Amino acid sequence: MSRIIAGHFQLQEQIDAARAALNQAGFPDSRISAFFVNQPGQHDLHALGGDRDISPGAMETPEGVVEGVAVGAAVGAGIGAAATLATGPLGPVVGALVGAHVGSLYSFNKMKDAGEVEKNGENRRPPRHPGMLIAVALGGLDERERALGALQRLGAEHIEEAEGTIANGDWHDFDPLSIPVLVA
Repeated sequence: MSRIIAGHFQLQEQIDAARAALNQAGFPDSRISAFFVNQPGQHDLHALGGDRDISPGAMETPEGVVEGVAVGAAVGAGIGAAATLATGPLGPVVGALVGAHVGSLYSFNKMKDAGEVEKNGENRRPPRHPGMLIAVALGGLDERERALGALQRLGAEHIEEAEGTIANGDWHDFDPLSIPVLVA
């Protein structure tokens, strides 16, 4: 593992210019990796798509839905039984509709308020910005300053520092969900 400096650009031409500048600064292509970072939620890390099993901010959703279904079923059964006397065979249908509505309202009531912090603050951490990313593996502190200088001169945004392995131009252990440590 080595220290890595990475900068974001929007265009492929900017990445090409950054690669040339890093080459001129003494970094070989084998220690430079460039690729596109997808929008949060679109990294396709799971077989069904997406980044996580459960989205941040929706951790309690399964429990809320189950509770809503239980409350809705109980209310619907009671209303259906009572409405059968007044409406005949439409009583269960009316009960089901009212029960579904009450259950959905109960589920909404159980949701967290917008922005409420979850365990570990997961829904408060800013995600990595999408776009083109160019990264260079460093060999020492002098190389850090050369890489930072080259990326800053070219207008790189969201320059970050990380630990990882770049070999043959590929950042093997890049994690798109990791929280970037910005340096500039």
